[in-house]
Amino acid sequence: MPSKKILTVLSEYGYWGEELLGPLECLEVAGHSLEFVTPRGGRPRALPVSMDPGFVDPPLGMPVTSAATAAKVRALDDSPRLDHPRNLAAWFPERPYFSAPNFLRALEEYNETLKKARQDLDDFAALLLVGGSGPIVDMVNNQRLHDVVLAFYQTNRPICAICYGVACLAFARDLNERQSILHGRHVTGHTVEYDYHDGTGFLGSDLNMGPPPYTLEYILRDTVGPEGQYHGNFGKKTSVIVDYPFITARSNQCSYEAGDALVAVLDRGLRRQGW
Repeated sequence: MPSKKILTVLSEYGYWGEELLGPLECLEVAGHSLEFVTPRGGRPRALPVSMDPGFVDPPLGMPVTSAATAAKVRALDDSPRLDHPRNLAAWFPERPYFSAPNFLRALEEYNETLKKARQDLDDFAALLLVGGSGPIVDMVNNQRLHDVVLAFYQTNRPICAICYGVACLAFARDLNERQSILHGRHVTGHTVEYDYHDGTGFLGSDLNMGPPPYTLEYILRDTVGPEGQYHGNFGKKTSVIVDYPFITARSNQCSYEAGDALVAVLDRGLRRQGW
C-alpha cells in the first residue's frame, strides 16, 4: 500500500496527548505520514493533564491516561517532531470584512489566494483534527480552518475529528449555503455526561472557564438535523462513527479506534461503521 500524507491540525492552546498519539501510531504502522499545522504556526503542546496518569477525569471519576500512554505522549511532546508546524494563517487567506474598503477587489484577491492554497492540499490524502480544550480557542471557529475542511469535503477525501475537533465540522459551512456539512450525517462527539462542571483551561492562560463554553452534544444534535443522527453511546467505553468522508470520535478513549478507522477508510475502502 503506497504511503499517504495526512494533514494534522493541532491547537496552540493545548491538545490532548492521546488524541494525537493514537491516530499517529495507527497511521505510521500502516506506512502513512503526518504533517502538522497550527493556526498561527506556533509549536503545539500537549495539555499537562493529558500526560498525567494520576489525573482523575471529573465526569468519569477515574484516571483516563495510563502510565505507558503518558510516557509516550511526553516523549512525543518533547521531541523535535512538533517544532516547526506549518502556519495556517500564512498559508490560507483571511476572508475580508464586507465593510472593508474596496470590498469587491479584496474578495476577488481572497478567492484567488484561496484557490492557490487549496492546490497545495492535493498532496494530502486525509485531514485529522486533534481535540482537547485548546481547539475551543483557535480551531473551532477558525475561518481559515473551515476553508481547509471544505476543501477536503468538496473533493471527497476523509476527515477525521476527535473530541472538540468535531466542533470544527459543525461550523464549516459554505458562505452562500450556510448549512453545515454534517447536516443529514451520523456523528459522535462529547456527550453532556462527559462535560466538565469546572476546570476547562488552556495553555498560555490562567483562565478557568468553568464548564466548556458550549455543549457539543446539543450543537451536533441540532446540526445533523432530522435526516441525520447524533450517537453519544454513553455507557460504552468508546464511540467512533464512520459516515464517509467523516470519521468522528467522542473522546481520548477513542483515539486508537479512530486511528484504526481512518486507516481502514484510506486503505480498505471503509465507508460506514458504528451505526
